Amino acid sequence: MKSKFYSIIFLLGLLTTINGCKSATKVYDNGNYDEAVDLSVKRLQKKPNDDDAKQLLQNSYRLATENHQSQIKNLAENNNDLKWESIYNEYSSLQNLYYIIRRSPEAIKTVRAVDYSSYLNTYAEKSAEVRVERGMRWMEKNDKPAYKIAYNEFNAALRFKPDDLDIKSKMDEAYQYALTNVVVLPMDNYRFRNTSYNDPEIRDFEYNILRRLQNSSGSSFIKYFSEQEARNRNIRADQLIDLNFITQNTGKIKDVESTREVSKDVVVKETVYKPDSIIKEYKKVYAKIITTKRSINSDGAVLVNVRDVNGRRLWSDNVPGTHSWRTEFATYTGDERALTDADKQLVNRARENAPEEKEILKHIIAEINNNLYSRIREYFNRQ
Repeated sequence: MKSKFYSIIFLLGLLTTINGCKSATKVYDNGNYDEAVDLSVKRLQKKPNDDDAKQLLQNSYRLATENHQSQIKNLAENNNDLKWESIYNEYSSLQNLYYIIRRSPEAIKTVRAVDYSSYLNTYAEKSAEVRVERGMRWMEKNDKPAYKIAYNEFNAALRFKPDDLDIKSKMDEAYQYALTNVVVLPMDNYRFRNTSYNDPEIRDFEYNILRRLQNSSGSSFIKYFSEQEARNRNIRADQLIDLNFITQNTGKIKDVESTREVSKDVVVKETVYKPDSIIKEYKKVYAKIITTKRSINSDGAVLVNVRDVNGRRLWSDNVPGTHSWRTEFATYTGDERALTDADKQLVNRARENAPEEKEILKHIIAEINNNLYSRIREYFNRQ
C-alpha cells in the first residue's frame, strides 16, 4: 500500500517537472526570452541537476541579452530627447535578468550574468537631467497650464532620482504656481421664502457643497476653501464662487378627478331542478367610480457664478432641483358587485399623506447639491 502511495507521489512530481519544462520551452519558442529565463531559474531552484533547464537558461539569457542590446543600439541613434528613458528601461530589464539568475546557485554556475547597475545609474542621471530641462522650459512660459506640465516633468525626473532635493523643490514650486485656489463665498440670500427650518441639510447647504468639493475635487491642481479658511490661512484666491437661490416653489396639492361607469351581469337567482340542471337568472348592476389623482410638484434653483479676483465673470449656470409626489385613490357609488378586483383594490387603498414641506425642501436641496457639485467640478476640471 505504501509502495503504491510513493509511486503516485513520484509520478505527480515527474509530471510537475515535465509541465514546468514545457512551460519554459513554450515561452522560449514564442520569443519571450526574459520570461523563459525566469521559468528556467525557478526550475533549477527545484531541481538543480536538470540539464534541459540549464541549456534553456543559457539560450534564453543569450537571446534576451541580444534583444535588449539591439534595442539599446537603435535607441541611441534616435534624436528624441526622451530616448535616455527608453535606454534606461532596457538596461533595467537586463539588470532584472541579473537579479533573477542570482536567486539560484546553480543558475549562477550555468550563466555568467552581467551586472548593469552602473549603466542604470548613468542613464538614470541622463533621464532625470532631460526631464528637469524640459520642466524648466515649461516654467518659463509663465502660465498655469505650462506649470502643470512642468510639475509632471519634475515628477517624472524623480522616478530616476527619488531622493534629489533640488528636483523636489522645483516640483513643489511648479505645483504652487499651477494650483488654482477657489474660494466659495458665503450665500447672501440663503433663507428660503416662507420657511423657518433649521435642518442641517438646508442650513448647511453651502458648507456641504464646499466639503464635497474639498474631498473630491477631481484634480490635484484645484483646491477649494471657504472665505474664512482662505483668510485664516492667508491664501490668495484665483477664482471665486458665489451661490444664490433664485427660485423656490413648494407646490400645492393638485387633484385631477375622473369618473367612469362600470357594470356587470351578476346572478340574482338560481333554480335547481336536479344536481346537473341549474337555471341561473342574471341582472345587470351598475356603479360609478370616482378616481382622484393627487400630486404635488415642487422645484428650486441655484445660480452659480464663477468670477476672477477682478470681478470678471468666467462662468455661470442655473442649477435646478425638483420634487414630485403622486398618489391615486378612488371612491364609488352604486352597487359594489359591479366592481372588478382591480377597482376594489383602488377603492380600498389607504390614502397616502402628502409629504411635509420640510421633506420636500430637503429633497430639492439634495438634488441641487448633487447637480451643483457635478457641474462645478466639471467646469474647473476643464480648465
